[in-house]
Amino acid sequence: MKEDMEKMVAVGLLWGATNALIRRGALAWDNRKSSLTTESPPPPPLQIRRKIMIALRDWINLLLFWQYSIPFLINLSASATFFALLSHAPISIAVPVTNATTFAATAAFGILLGEETQIGLALLGTSFIVFGIWLCVL
Repeated sequence: MKEDMEKMVAVGLLWGATNALIRRGALAWDNRKSSLTTESPPPPPLQIRRKIMIALRDWINLLLFWQYSIPFLINLSASATFFALLSHAPISIAVPVTNATTFAATAAFGILLGEETQIGLALLGTSFIVFGIWLCVL
């Protein structure tokens, strides 16, 4: 059980870290995309097929943007690990521990990456999360 608990916390840490990195990568991609487009008059209404092709092209370009795709792939790997853990860990423990750890790690990594946040409240919330995980483990 202890090994499973360590894996649950590790998955939560990976999810939290990659959530913050995925957000940063998406913002960087948005900035890059907006800097590449020049201001021009609004285009005429697009046909649905053209709209779908533009959306598909943008999605593929986002996945090719390494600042987004690498954290995204790590996040998906953590998801696969989580589902493997669910095969032999009690769901009543696995889900709260992993989700709580994810929330705390997202806040912590967001702060480390320089996101504006109320550090006092984030630390208070994180301490409640740690206490809640401790209660679940007991």
